Amino acid sequence: MSGGNVVVDWRSLREFADVDLTRSFVLSWYFEAETLFIDTDILLLPDHPFYEKPRPAEKVCVRPALVEFPFCVDVCVDGSTGGEDINAFVSKLGHGAITGLQRRGDGRYEICGDFGTVTIEAERPVMRLKGP
Repeated sequence: MSGGNVVVDWRSLREFADVDLTRSFVLSWYFEAETLFIDTDILLLPDHPFYEKPRPAEKVCVRPALVEFPFCVDVCVDGSTGGEDINAFVSKLGHGAITGLQRRGDGRYEICGDFGTVTIEAERPVMRLKGP
């Protein structure tokens, strides 16, 4: 079996331990210093080290975060790069609810949601929670 056929769901990636991406939201995208940044609101699960008990009106623990894809060499949405510079292309990506994220055996990542399917060719992602 070829490594290119293996698909790993986000739930199996250590970077997203104790979060629920399917209840998280992309706010914006930008590209800087060979890194794709995804500005998000991430839902933290009770076992996450930064989980805080939500106030009664909130019901869940959502924290602002950046998901970074370092050494990013290519980004496309629904199979198209738009024939533009990566900076210009990324700035036009939409926002919305995340429905999933997968790592393909060939090292590409696919994040799906209201914004379409965005394929990212980069190193392993890093999730950084923003300050209060």
